[in-house]
Amino acid sequence: MINFSEAEHFIIEKLKHGLSKELTYHSFNHTMDVLNSALIIAQAENISTDEVKFLRIGVLLHDSGFLFTYKNHEEKSCAWAKEILPPFGFDETSIEKICALIMATKIPQRPNSILEKIIGDADLDYLGREDYYTIANNLFKELNSLGLININEWNKIQYTFLIDHTYHTTYSSNNREKIKQKRITELAKLI
Repeated sequence: MINFSEAEHFIIEKLKHGLSKELTYHSFNHTMDVLNSALIIAQAENISTDEVKFLRIGVLLHDSGFLFTYKNHEEKSCAWAKEILPPFGFDETSIEKICALIMATKIPQRPNSILEKIIGDADLDYLGREDYYTIANNLFKELNSLGLININEWNKIQYTFLIDHTYHTTYSSNNREKIKQKRITELAKLI
């Protein structure tokens, strides 16, 4: 029998105390924001309670690779999931399901199942929210501190990213697309 609550507690503690404070975007707060968004979308999409348990674990683990590495963090998140989940009762099939959720957040997103679509939309939910600029600025600060990007490149990349982005769930399409389009218009004026 899978002990979801113990697994959640273990992962949350590791993220809360293990993620670098220099990660201004890929932080514990980001994971909690994605979890909140995923639960809202799951409810709107009528996902069963049992499936939501897997979704919660997938969300908590989706950026856990940042505990170890910046590059290819999704793959490291899956490797860590395979290491830590068996003691909580997760079998190989359950872990593969969790890894599919983690990999569904990798850009460009290619989700297949409804749970993969939900986690993908939840991970980028902020693109269509009023707090877009606050969260996007945290990502810019993180990338800039690593020497990966400057402000001129950032605005162009954000514009292109938002143009190319597609929401996968009915909820996100109906509730986030309009504001995302507004952000595209605003960014077009900056480049």
